[in-house]
Amino acid sequence: MFKTVLTHCASLSFRKVVVYGLIAAVVIEAITIALRFGLRLESTRDTASSIGMLTLGLRVHHGYIGLLLLPLGWCFPLGIRNALWIIGIGLIVSDLMHHFLVLWPITGNPQVDFVYPEHPYWSSK
Repeated sequence: MFKTVLTHCASLSFRKVVVYGLIAAVVIEAITIALRFGLRLESTRDTASSIGMLTLGLRVHHGYIGLLLLPLGWCFPLGIRNALWIIGIGLIVSDLMHHFLVLWPITGNPQVDFVYPEHPYWSSK
């Protein structure tokens, strides 16, 4: 199945890669919204003591992972490259949608934190 998916990805035009990336963004954002508002999870509050410790208090938005995947895709054959680009576009667009089209209008704050405010390394407490 994996080989079939990569073969399909290799046959995609750049336009289709972008469209699939945008579709992935909507799916990723739906999951993010369900976690945020359905389960009431907040990354600043709920991951500061786990992931925050591993990253020395730096917030790693999923859009950052997407930004890493786009140039990384050039290191691989066409099928893997297009798959990484679809995922990367999806992560970047989803992160932007989440902060600026969902959080900002609903909470009044886009919550684009670059560090965990309560992390011992960054807080003045």
